[in-house]
Amino acid sequence: MHTHIFCYFIILINFKVKFSNCNDRLSELNLPENHIAPYLNNHPDVKKACLENESCPYLKHVTSKACWGYEDSCSEVDIIKRHKCFEPGWWNFTGKEQDEFYWRTADFGYIKKKKNQLAYACQNENKVFRSSLRCVKHMRFCKAENIYINLKNVNFTNSTERLFQRDIFKPGDIGGDCVVNSNLLYTNGSHRQSLSSWYEELKGFSELNFNPLESTEKCDVVIDEPTIIMKPDIGHNMCHHFLDFVNLYESQHLNGSFDTNVQIIFWDTSNATYVDYFKTMFQVFTSKPTIQLNQFAGKSICLKDVFFSFPSKMLFGIYYHMMLMPGCMGSALIQAFSEHTLHRLGVTQDLKGRKIRITMLSRKASRRVTTNEDELIASISRLPNVQAILIDYNTIISKFIHAYVVIKRFQITHNTDILIGIHGAGLTHSLFLPNWATVYELFNCESGQYRNIARIRGVNHLTTEDKDKVKIYPDTSHPSVYGFLRFHNYSIDVGEFVRIVNKAIETVQNHPEYVTAVENLVKTNENGRLNGGFAGKKEL
Repeated sequence: MHTHIFCYFIILINFKVKFSNCNDRLSELNLPENHIAPYLNNHPDVKKACLENESCPYLKHVTSKACWGYEDSCSEVDIIKRHKCFEPGWWNFTGKEQDEFYWRTADFGYIKKKKNQLAYACQNENKVFRSSLRCVKHMRFCKAENIYINLKNVNFTNSTERLFQRDIFKPGDIGGDCVVNSNLLYTNGSHRQSLSSWYEELKGFSELNFNPLESTEKCDVVIDEPTIIMKPDIGHNMCHHFLDFVNLYESQHLNGSFDTNVQIIFWDTSNATYVDYFKTMFQVFTSKPTIQLNQFAGKSICLKDVFFSFPSKMLFGIYYHMMLMPGCMGSALIQAFSEHTLHRLGVTQDLKGRKIRITMLSRKASRRVTTNEDELIASISRLPNVQAILIDYNTIISKFIHAYVVIKRFQITHNTDILIGIHGAGLTHSLFLPNWATVYELFNCESGQYRNIARIRGVNHLTTEDKDKVKIYPDTSHPSVYGFLRFHNYSIDVGEFVRIVNKAIETVQNHPEYVTAVENLVKTNENGRLNGGFAGKKEL
């Protein structure tokens, strides 16, 4: 008995989207308004179909030449850019060299580079229903058609955590009806760490003597619909898990499709159940429940159209282990990820008044606790035209149903002008701040990790630089961690805290986009009066 997962639409053939009905398909794009033109310009067949249909909802976008920069027909003058470089001379680069290097390593130039690297690891041009495997350098991303994966010999080990076993396939266990380029596979094996490439999983890709999609008797499970295979990072830590989502979004750009009629499979060779505090995020990418690989234990699967997503911890990737050029900030790619996520989750900006909205994150952990947070929030609640709240995002998990957690968090974050918190995963929320926002990292533990995340998001970042204004409460219970700043608790001098918050307020109020937003709010208010706010601890 064969198990079939049926495809409701035929999509993604050779990176092109085919529509059975223009109006129906275009209405399902579900993209932010400013992402429509780049999408149409990257899909000329869709653009043509829209032009030929007077009921197409995106006719106003068809004349725009806007593009992200990796498209074949994209001109330099039409590239959407959100970054700026304001300190030339770093790394002995000229201003132009600095700008170009930053765009190639922290923006859509990264996607363009990977797109140019795509090469066939397995190819058969003489057959209509051929199999194929294309990969970028180091096999960080691969795109395959009509492939076979035999999991009958895989021992899904009992484990409480994710597991990425090596050498799990025998010859012929993974492959397709195509000619393998053994040299390409061999020469791309320098990055073998589990979360840095797909080399260990695909190094044994074999030439088969059957076509997987034609010889269905060899397949216990046939997946006809477009499929994404990914290796998830830690699901209970926002900083780690959003490596998955950023790289998944990058992979969609390289693949050329943002359709949610896709199946996502977690590649994990353990029997563990994946614990995911942010599973609502997958609504951004798929309309279907995710599947763990161990659900196919003891079976062979055949996939018609699949890509292996950028893994979370690639060397010199975006977000993790970034080669981030000093003197620059912003990224059209990261801003697009933010906009795409907020759009699909239905999170909106509600600027009700001129009061600066400050959200201070309360960390309820055993380490890196701000011991005088109540005193700090009280000190800024007294400032004029300020709406300040102290919040523990983790309490949302216990007070709301799981599906609501991410949306509730992001709704608060996206309606925050200044985000304050000690060094920790909560500052990853800076990805979803408005463009004019400022992040105040109370103490950075001598790490630039969250400063870099704020930088690529394009928001200002401040921290308490005078160590005399930071009091350390060492963790003496574990001598082995005594010298590590991340394992202690802290208090911040109130006067210094207020000074930096005032600096952040001034930065926000002078930001051109904030000024424009407030001006537009005044115009839409009949009486010219703005709503007030509140101060104090936020009750959820």
